[in-house]
Amino acid sequence: MNTSPPDDAGLLATETPGDNAPAQSVSELSMALKRTVEDAFGHVRVRGEISGWKRAASGHCYLCLKDENAVIDGVIWKGQASALRFKPEDGIEVVATGRLTTYPGRSRYQIVIDRLELAGAGALMALLDKRRQALAAEGLFDAERKKRLPFLPRTIGVVTSPTGAVIRDILHRLADRCPSQVIVWPVPVQGDGAAQQIAAAVRGFDAFVPGGAVPRPDLLIVARGGGSIEDLWAFNEEEVVRAVADCSIPVISAVGHETDTSLCDFAADVRAPTPTAAAEIAVPVRADLLAQLREVGLRAERCARRGIERAGEQLQNCLRYFPAKEELLSPQQQKLDELAERLPRALGSRLSHARADLSHAAGALRPSLLDSTLRRSRERLAAVRLDRTLIERRILDGRRSLDALWRIAAQAHPNKPLEKGYVRVEDQSGKTLVSAATARAAARLKLIFKDGQVDVTTQTLERPRRGTYAAPKSDQPKLL
Repeated sequence: MNTSPPDDAGLLATETPGDNAPAQSVSELSMALKRTVEDAFGHVRVRGEISGWKRAASGHCYLCLKDENAVIDGVIWKGQASALRFKPEDGIEVVATGRLTTYPGRSRYQIVIDRLELAGAGALMALLDKRRQALAAEGLFDAERKKRLPFLPRTIGVVTSPTGAVIRDILHRLADRCPSQVIVWPVPVQGDGAAQQIAAAVRGFDAFVPGGAVPRPDLLIVARGGGSIEDLWAFNEEEVVRAVADCSIPVISAVGHETDTSLCDFAADVRAPTPTAAAEIAVPVRADLLAQLREVGLRAERCARRGIERAGEQLQNCLRYFPAKEELLSPQQQKLDELAERLPRALGSRLSHARADLSHAAGALRPSLLDSTLRRSRERLAAVRLDRTLIERRILDGRRSLDALWRIAAQAHPNKPLEKGYVRVEDQSGKTLVSAATARAAARLKLIFKDGQVDVTTQTLERPRRGTYAAPKSDQPKLL
């Protein structure tokens, strides 16, 4: 009996003879879809609003284009992203040109964008207004950041195209008003890379060192002629606006004509309606300055003259209260005349006395007398010169005299007689007693012997025995 399952059980995939749809792998199907999409949509233009804009570390940019009903992914490779003429932002309506392809890793289709353009002037103005609000919120347009322009700049830096009429108008107007040193930093004012070069020029001027080989400008003028908003767009780029706002040198923005406005005008310290007006704002009229100087000089001269006249009047008024100069000087003049008369007589008398003194002293100044005095002085000097033997002899004599004095002092010492049996009597305070009266008054005595002392009291003694000598009774000591 056959127990194997039937072939049509549906558990295994089978190939039916004549089947025109063989099984494909996922990669094969994804690649087939990729070729089909790329062949059918090799060149497309899509209009939509940017959403989810981001730039990867590799330099590639990713975004979504959307309208009210659909969304499509987009990618801009690094090479095309660096050539964009504006900075894409979320919410901007653009027209993207490129081709459709698929991304097999996610089973999603996307547009590879080769060119990205703003969708009309309205979108451009919307981007401009959005950027203006964002930069204003950062405070780049605040009045507190504005710097005061120098009154008379010596060096003016100009950032503009070197071939246009703008630089000629600026130089011509500066030469007419007040000739100044002008340094031109040539840059393109529109097209690809213009914004980067304009910003680099502003930062380059700001990096100049005072006193360097190239003088540092006192004032900058960023200028361009008129044009459409697309032509002026380089001066609306964020890089240019930040460079102008961060510049430490005062900046005048002269972009376009009277009605043209750019974000560079808001960031600059002063906005000029035209490049020619910027030159007029930068420097005063030299002729007007000279006229003002002449007027100020005349006014200063008049003030000085008026001051001198008033001082003269005040001096004359003060002189009225002073006596006449003859009254002030007449006593001194009279005294001077008297001194002038006495001076010759005094000089003659003094000269006579001096001659007499000289004659008196002349006798003592004879050469022979001076030589004799000098000789005697030399003899005395030779006599008093010190001799070593004499000094040693004097020292030896001094030592002998000192030894003799020490011997005399030793014999005169109060304890010297004690060696011969004598006794020195002292009271209790240590004072030597030399009379019997003082000894009786002391009552208690100290007898100082050669080898020590003995304390005694004074009493009245009987008469000594016959044949012996004794002091009076009142003077007889008694040992304790």
